[in-house]
Amino acid sequence: MIKELGMQPIKVYLIDDQAMIRAAFKALLDRAEEFEVVGDHDDARAALDEIATARPEVVLLDITMPGLSGIDAIAHIRKVAPRTKIVMLTHHEGQSFVEQALRAGAEGYLSKDSDAAELALAIEAVHRGDPYVSPKVSSGLVSQVRGGTEGHPAPASRIASLTPREREVFQLLALGHSNKEVARSLEMSLGTAKKHRENLQRKLDCHSAAELARLAIREGLVST
Repeated sequence: MIKELGMQPIKVYLIDDQAMIRAAFKALLDRAEEFEVVGDHDDARAALDEIATARPEVVLLDITMPGLSGIDAIAHIRKVAPRTKIVMLTHHEGQSFVEQALRAGAEGYLSKDSDAAELALAIEAVHRGDPYVSPKVSSGLVSQVRGGTEGHPAPASRIASLTPREREVFQLLALGHSNKEVARSLEMSLGTAKKHRENLQRKLDCHSAAELARLAIREGLVST
């Protein structure tokens, strides 16, 4: 593709906890004059200050990362850069992930297994205000929605009912953090952290740290 005369490159920021993945996508985008990579980070929460300063037009965001998952990071990015468009760039192609990401406010959803040329298409689409879901992902979504018993849709994710704050607490607990560590990390009182834990165990029907961890792994919020 050739950038139109006088047009400024689209400013892109990358968030992925794998350094080699970030380097690969950065190299891919740097070869195209339509894009300018203005920063990258391996931690979504730590990237917020940079995003607030760089004001990228598009953020490419992984889902499964330590500290703060990509889906939970969307609301935080919106606070510091309300006009920034967000494209989830992930290996997860299941219905639950796509629905959660789009419901949380992502404009695009792209599989890391997609063709390289599709990355440019996704960035350009969301930049001009159009949603973009990779055909590879959308075809799988249709299959899952049509799946189940005798054509009934697949059941919704157990974590779909959680508030953004509960999801943050859930992820930290699943990573093995104590109530005190959760309270410190999220700047809340110990009593509030304990109350969140009780609500999560009730909502998710998980009554131990091990059960919370297993569910988080199945949902893609933490990696093994």
